[in-house]
Amino acid sequence: MNKGETIALVSCVKSKVAGPCAARDLYTSALFKKMRTYAEQHADRWFILSAKYGLVAPRRRLTSYERTLRQATENERREWAQWVFSQMAEAGLLQSGTTILWLAGSDYKKHLAKLLHGHVRRQSDPLAGMKIGKRLAWLTSRPQK
Repeated sequence: MNKGETIALVSCVKSKVAGPCAARDLYTSALFKKMRTYAEQHADRWFILSAKYGLVAPRRRLTSYERTLRQATENERREWAQWVFSQMAEAGLLQSGTTILWLAGSDYKKHLAKLLHGHVRRQSDPLAGMKIGKRLAWLTSRPQK
């Protein structure tokens, strides 16, 4: 891994194909597809934040599931964030020069971002505070590389 690497974290979404398939192709919503494209163009590597599987590499094969963090309790979200933080550490993603590019909703970001503070160089969230419609419009308006 290079110092100064940008890692994008893209949250999972409800709409999925039946699978099994590569995680990058499992989620079918327009929002996920636009976040995936943005991540592929603006990050050195990207991962999916799955409510069921935690940190998921885009090529990992998954089957469809029904689980979201929206339905989880605050304590369950904290535990999920700790689990993902551990997965990121095991994957060697917690480097002082790393930038985290958030393309994830607040349920996925809230506790994990706090855990990442001090373990990465910086965290960037171009979609912060936007509802789904605004996120789609912002991502659609970005020039393709």
